[in-house]
Amino acid sequence: MTSSESRTLNRSAAQTRSDGALPGTSAPGEAAVRTDGLGVRFTTGRSDVVALDDINLQINRGEFVSLLGPSGCGKSTILRIISDLVQPTAGSISVLGESPERARKQRRFGFVFQDAALLPWRSALKNVELPLEFRRPDSGQGENLSAREALELVGLSGREDAYPHQLSGGMRQRVSIARALVSRPEILLMDEPFGALDEITRDRLNEELRRIWQQTGITIVFVTHSIAEAAFLSERVVVMSASPGNVHAEVDVPLGAQRDRTLRETPEFGRLITELRRLLEGPAPH
Repeated sequence: MTSSESRTLNRSAAQTRSDGALPGTSAPGEAAVRTDGLGVRFTTGRSDVVALDDINLQINRGEFVSLLGPSGCGKSTILRIISDLVQPTAGSISVLGESPERARKQRRFGFVFQDAALLPWRSALKNVELPLEFRRPDSGQGENLSAREALELVGLSGREDAYPHQLSGGMRQRVSIARALVSRPEILLMDEPFGALDEITRDRLNEELRRIWQQTGITIVFVTHSIAEAAFLSERVVVMSASPGNVHAEVDVPLGAQRDRTLRETPEFGRLITELRRLLEGPAPH
């Protein structure tokens, strides 16, 4: 099955969302990120490595989209292209209707990495305030959240004065998310932010992230290796294959707006997991 055939199959099987538009989101079809024939080739010594090839993808404003795939398929590279950290060598990309460079200079997106990367000598509040200290006067942004408001949004009211070593791994990652949200970005890019956490903490933060997404209406592009995490969090899952990295399939997630950990025990969730696993594994050998 070709990539385009797989996408068509999954689109035809998709169900329409029953929860309607989220607060703060734009009309369906209005792109937050759009790529056309996007490709990246890295030169290493005497050889070239094609990291991404012919990526055609649209992520609409207000969507929660996960990029799911094996190591080396280019998931993180896509985030780095969106954020202007890596330059494509083929095709084109627009971010909120502009170039990634312009979107970066206007601070229209936030980035959360797997490592919370907090400054140990600064309190939680001071870590969240850091982006505001470097805000450019000509960034074109409106009013920011206060650092206290951002910490309240991620459920850390009362821990403003705590230092990173006084916080659990999950709490540190909440501070990292608050830091990314304090500038009111329109897109939140997340590169395996919960990958280093234990399963119980990870499940709890999955629920918290869904709440934040619904409360803010922000566009989220989330990278993960976890099939269950992608299925639980997303409104749409982009399944990628490697060598070179490309989009194998896009699968809509018809699980409703309100999700908690009991969802993982339902037949609907199990069927979705089975379908995503089948797509990741590819066709059975003859």
